[in-house]
Amino acid sequence: MKNESGHADHSHSSSSGQSRRGAGHEHAHGHGHSHGAVTTNETRIAVAFGIIFVFMFVEVIGGVWSGSLALLADAGHMVSDAVALGLSWLALRLGRRAANDRLTFGYRRFEILAAFANGCTLFVIAGWIGYEAVRRLFEPVTVLGGPMLVIALAGLLANIVAFLVLNGGDRSNLNMRSAWLHVLGDMLGFVVALIAAGVIMITGWAPVDPLLSVLVAILILRSAWGIVKASAHVLLEGVPEGMTLAEIKSDLEGALPEVEEAHHIHAWSVTPEQILVTLHVRSPIGVSASDVILAVQGRLKERFNVGHTTVQVETRTGDGECAVDQLVCQGTT
Repeated sequence: MKNESGHADHSHSSSSGQSRRGAGHEHAHGHGHSHGAVTTNETRIAVAFGIIFVFMFVEVIGGVWSGSLALLADAGHMVSDAVALGLSWLALRLGRRAANDRLTFGYRRFEILAAFANGCTLFVIAGWIGYEAVRRLFEPVTVLGGPMLVIALAGLLANIVAFLVLNGGDRSNLNMRSAWLHVLGDMLGFVVALIAAGVIMITGWAPVDPLLSVLVAILILRSAWGIVKASAHVLLEGVPEGMTLAEIKSDLEGALPEVEEAHHIHAWSVTPEQILVTLHVRSPIGVSASDVILAVQGRLKERFNVGHTTVQVETRTGDGECAVDQLVCQGTT
């Protein structure tokens, strides 16, 4: 039998013949991703990388030729884009490797590291653009509006193609979203360069180039903060977006008659798509640990899309104390 990820499901159970003080544990393993979706993301990033990599050289030459900071700033952004897209592709590729004894969840977390690194590079690029803009306001340089306009228009078209390729990917994937934001930032940079080139050609007012470049830097910073914040939250094993521990507790206690109380709840994720939860559950007298485990596992999967659950069951006895009379392990891999 296979789960929705295409992996075989395995269930294991074992019972102890003696009553034990402690807990029943349940492990449910699920993968919230599909290899088909990962392959599609890989292909999209590879195509976008090819477009960005080729045009990167065109823009560097055009920026030096025209003297435009807007073009040079965006050329620097494109260099980082090429690195970011290459890193994103590598992360998706490595993420397909199977788990092993040393990396029990596989290499999926490498995607989050790539997203974090990409976000940090955006901060550096924005800082460089801001520095150059201030310098050029005090030390103006001659900007050739005509060549700047041609290069900016060609760059915008190239980035629109790359953007459309990435736009069809899975943006719930942080790594994919960071690559998408890099290219979106490039598109905005070329739009600004086009506007600056038009103003320079019509009015000859060169300061518009560094001033509009500052606007690009601010937009880049905004995108960078979102990616760094989200990826850092995953790396710090924060509670996944869209859920709270109080909500999990309230939902289990209110929806499941097998659950009298839920506590010691921990929730985190390997990637935003692969959520894990561990918790202790106290069940009413007469309810078996296996029934509690299956009920909690099913509810967390249905309500919160949790793919890996570990449940420690505390079964109440007649004297009011907690004990466990069986150990049940059940899961999918």
